[in-house]
Amino acid sequence: MSLGLRGLSVHYGSTVAVSEVDLTVADGEVVALLGPSGCGKSTLLRAVAGLEQPASGVVCWDDRDLADVPVHRRGFGLVFQDGQLFPHRDVAGNVAFGLRMARIDREARADRVTELLGLIGLAGYEARAVASLSGGEQQRVALARALAPQPRLLLLDEPLSALDRVLREQLAIDLAALLRTTSTTTLVVTHDHDEAFTLADRVAVMDEGRLLQIGPPDEVWRSPASPAVAAFLGCTTLLPAEISAGVARCTLGAVRLPGGGDQPAGDVLLGLRSTALAVDAAGELTGTVVQRVHRHDHVRLLVELPAAYRGGGLVGADGDGRVEAVAQVADAPSPGDRVRLALRAEGVAVVAGVSV
Repeated sequence: MSLGLRGLSVHYGSTVAVSEVDLTVADGEVVALLGPSGCGKSTLLRAVAGLEQPASGVVCWDDRDLADVPVHRRGFGLVFQDGQLFPHRDVAGNVAFGLRMARIDREARADRVTELLGLIGLAGYEARAVASLSGGEQQRVALARALAPQPRLLLLDEPLSALDRVLREQLAIDLAALLRTTSTTTLVVTHDHDEAFTLADRVAVMDEGRLLQIGPPDEVWRSPASPAVAAFLGCTTLLPAEISAGVARCTLGAVRLPGGGDQPAGDVLLGLRSTALAVDAAGELTGTVVQRVHRHDHVRLLVELPAAYRGGGLVGADGDGRVEAVAQVADAPSPGDRVRLALRAEGVAVVAGVSV
């Protein structure tokens, strides 16, 4: 069983919210719609659910057009950002709601509730009031409620965005394991890179209503399809380079690319994330620190390069020859300090299909 979108467009008056999207989600697959706020990803998910009317194109399930199938008969589960639990029902009552609507008998409902609460790490919580639960626990209950009727497709709209960072990261890991354990076909919307790459088998990057790239997480991360995708995925500097024998050479140095043997020789455009340049006493590149910001496990720097490096096609975030770099928290340099930098492969992306 699979979901298929063919030329799907959604309009709000003269505004095009979703434009001619083609997408498939295979049985048991998790696909993440990733993009900035306002890019159309939630509208696309709502159109799949039947909550928005497409202007053109079709939503299919196993090649059957769902245009005439109302929301409640599509067999899809839907979880929003806030979970929207029933405050007057306890945990078991919330999880079992869809089963009650399907007229599943009491004993089978209880067994399914027990099974799901065990899977989400809330065994024994059946009689708890939802108001007594933490935000993370409430979202787990919302997920269990959506999974209880064994939906053909689970639709998740920013399911973790209301949680704090530490809880969000852990729950993303737990949710990924849950979806794979249950083999649940899932379409998830998120603006968070880490969340998308943790959850998904494939990531679909959207902007301005269009699908810009779709592929496995490592492919999308290492080979963004365009400068726009590269920028959204954290590449703050773009510059021309030449690849030969798996090594990329540019004005800032040379670096062996991960899976470099798969990269054809020739001229390319490199995208550098903040982690691509690191303070290193043995580095060949020099610059002056103009800003530093402490992150939780490293220090992020803004480094001004000598005038000689400001040509050669270097495109920094401000176009002024400044690049981002990282340093260890211990002995991190301060603004005004001269530093040496070295290129690191893990922060480098090759912009696919772009030669210079």
